[in-house]
Amino acid sequence: MTDPERIKYANLLVSRLERISQDSIWAHRCSGIRGSLLNLINSPVNDFSSTDRILLDELLLNGSQLLEQACMEMIS
Repeated sequence: MTDPERIKYANLLVSRLERISQDSIWAHRCSGIRGSLLNLINSPVNDFSSTDRILLDELLLNGSQLLEQACMEMIS
């Protein structure tokens, strides 16, 4: 995945994580991931180091997993 694609996916994920109900047990965890993603995606893409790319990939994975868990909670 290219950096612009990562940023686009991160923006989508941030918007979805914002919609998690505050009553959910996942809300606090999601807010931490969301904040970290916002910090990374608001920095210039050209300034991404390899460490930033690794961190972004980990945040995307963790955020996706948390979103999935929050959705599973809603339907059960």
